[in-house]
Amino acid sequence: MTAFPLGPALLFCPADRPDRYAKAAERADAVILDLEDAVAPARKAAAREAVLAHPLDPDRTIVRINGYRTDDFAADLAMLRRTAYRYVMLPKAESTVDFTTLDGYAVVAMCETAAGVVSAAEIAAAGPVVALMFGAEDLVVSMGGTASRGPDGRYRGVVAHARATVALAAAARGVAMIDAVHLDINDHDGLAEEAADAAALGFAATACIHPSQVPVVRAAYRPSDADVAWARGVLDAVAAAGGGVVQYEGRMVDEPILRHAEAILRRAGQSA
Repeated sequence: MTAFPLGPALLFCPADRPDRYAKAAERADAVILDLEDAVAPARKAAAREAVLAHPLDPDRTIVRINGYRTDDFAADLAMLRRTAYRYVMLPKAESTVDFTTLDGYAVVAMCETAAGVVSAAEIAAAGPVVALMFGAEDLVVSMGGTASRGPDGRYRGVVAHARATVALAAAARGVAMIDAVHLDINDHDGLAEEAADAAALGFAATACIHPSQVPVVRAAYRPSDADVAWARGVLDAVAAAGGGVVQYEGRMVDEPILRHAEAILRRAGQSA
């Protein structure tokens, strides 16, 4: 799996709002300066100038440029080359052709259309790609639909399937997985549930659209004290037995369970 050191809470910030840059950087693990959906067409040029005039830490910043097939793509890329930023988010990625001019950057490819989801494995294999990000709302738009979630607030079946497809493609190609934003800003319980699910499945990060979501995501990705104690106990039991299959707290522990325990410790910032 490609290392992705920016997560777990990535906060979108409109690129034409430089007054928000520093606050976003203070509150999140990394900032996504958004030149795409968050910026009106008439403000695109001003947003590019703002990105140039108000630099952030390049090691904790991603720039979401406009899509490969848009008129703004070339201008965004020309601006980017005048900065120290190296993490780039490419929206609506649909084929490897989209990355022909992004060599030298660490690219987060957004699989957020039907074509992008179907091509996720191919996209993940593209040279500059270090992560795939799933996007639910644009996916539904590309399908001619109107809602990604049902009345219960959960993803509809095809959207959940698409999320799993993108996650599997990323894992198969050894790149990181980033989960979609949770649009209901005040639904912290729903966000916590989805972020915990993402963490359990090996996602590296979840994108946020509001600063209040950051602590919710961080808490969901952070293993509990009980989880860490269990993981440490598993490793100790295996070490005491000299390897192989052991029993711990009434449960069989073999190689996959040992790897689960090691992953928990990594997420907790501890060595195995």
